[in-house]
Amino acid sequence: MMALETMDSDLKQIHEASMIILEQTGMRFNHPEVVNILRENGVKVEGSTAFFTRIQLMEWVSKAPSQFKMYARNSKYDFEVGGDHVELLPGYGSPFVCSADGKKRDALMGDYVKFLKLFHQSEHHKANGGVVVQPNDIAKSQIVAMLYAAIVHSDKVLVAGSGSAEDTEKLMDLLAIAFGGKEALVEKPRCLTIVNTNSPLQLDTNMLDTMMVFNKYKQPIVIAACAMAGTTAPVTLASTIAITNAEVLAGIAVAQMINPGTPVIYGSQSTTSDMKTGSIACGSPEGALCYQYAARLAKAYGLPCRGGGAISDAKALSVQAGYESMLTFLATYTAKTNVIIHSAGIMDSYNAMSYEKFIVDLEIIGMVKRYVAGLAVNEETLALDVIQEVGVAGEFLSSVHTMQHCRKEPFLPDISLRGSVAGDPGESLLNNVRKKEHKMLESYCKPEMPADIKDKLTEYVLGCGFNEQLIKELQA
Repeated sequence: MMALETMDSDLKQIHEASMIILEQTGMRFNHPEVVNILRENGVKVEGSTAFFTRIQLMEWVSKAPSQFKMYARNSKYDFEVGGDHVELLPGYGSPFVCSADGKKRDALMGDYVKFLKLFHQSEHHKANGGVVVQPNDIAKSQIVAMLYAAIVHSDKVLVAGSGSAEDTEKLMDLLAIAFGGKEALVEKPRCLTIVNTNSPLQLDTNMLDTMMVFNKYKQPIVIAACAMAGTTAPVTLASTIAITNAEVLAGIAVAQMINPGTPVIYGSQSTTSDMKTGSIACGSPEGALCYQYAARLAKAYGLPCRGGGAISDAKALSVQAGYESMLTFLATYTAKTNVIIHSAGIMDSYNAMSYEKFIVDLEIIGMVKRYVAGLAVNEETLALDVIQEVGVAGEFLSSVHTMQHCRKEPFLPDISLRGSVAGDPGESLLNNVRKKEHKMLESYCKPEMPADIKDKLTEYVLGCGFNEQLIKELQA
């Protein structure tokens, strides 16, 4: 439900600017079928550029659900999207894997499977898959192979990649095999993907193909902009947020024209550019502000939202990787952003995933959750009787009260160093990181799947042209 009247002055000005952008500058849709849909719904179109009136735009946006449920193969991982619910999703689209010392290499399908296992083991994540890394050793229909691997290795809510209409239909075929047919998909959202705008003010053919197929089966899409202040958007943040808002709202309106009521998520990864180099500055305070404003705008429009994550421009596992990731994740989490992609492992300006940083980011997530949870104030937690019993100059370590609360009141780190440390502290911390990674992978157990469904999935991907050796690697 929209609540535009609750917007403060800043949000109202941004909203008004977005309306003017879409009325006067327009948004380009590089897809003839989408252009026809726009015309059929009374939107003014010149070439492939659409000009929305604010009444048209907001009427279509209002058809999107304010909240919906995602269903996993294992129901304990089902979750709500919208309201104040916050869920964490994997990273997305990195072509490289980065070691702790900053050495990069091409990501491979083996890395993709390994990250699937790590995200499956994470207690903070109820979703898995997508394009955690972009494998370099497979070219044809990557997104099909990756979704197949995600279904095999995890029973959490699924994330998928985006691509051509043909490949996206293949994703729906896989989901239909796993979940009882395409009619069943329409009833229960099982998989979401990202549809990225091309700032400024464009949506390309592949993204619109993906949108149309996902919308047909009512599988949720995140419509996200990643405008960069100073390069693909004006350098001032207010204008960057306004152009981001315009792009996302226009995309949501088109999604509702394709299939009214289809679930969509308002997404923003917009940030600033580094004015020395022109490169993206995703771990910046400006990025954190963009995520906060995106969440506020989405909630005023009555839409679920996505943004942020534990994001860093750092090139190695360093102090920069820590402080940038803590800032961006804390900003996003405290804004009650409903879907946080890039929640663990991402670095080098989205270019790389790191196994070591993945473990560090789990620690950051735990710390932020503990901070946001706050404290309970009541008779038990004030513990006046315990203070009276211990008295002046006593100690509380051996008290029953401490024994009762010591495992749930303080945050208990897995990798952080506390107290005295023998030897090199940096090496000790890295050893803790690697021990936790090893423990998670050692304890991984592939979720059960009915043999007939597994066989049908395998038969389908073999029919798509993948060889048996690759299938074995994806199943390992």
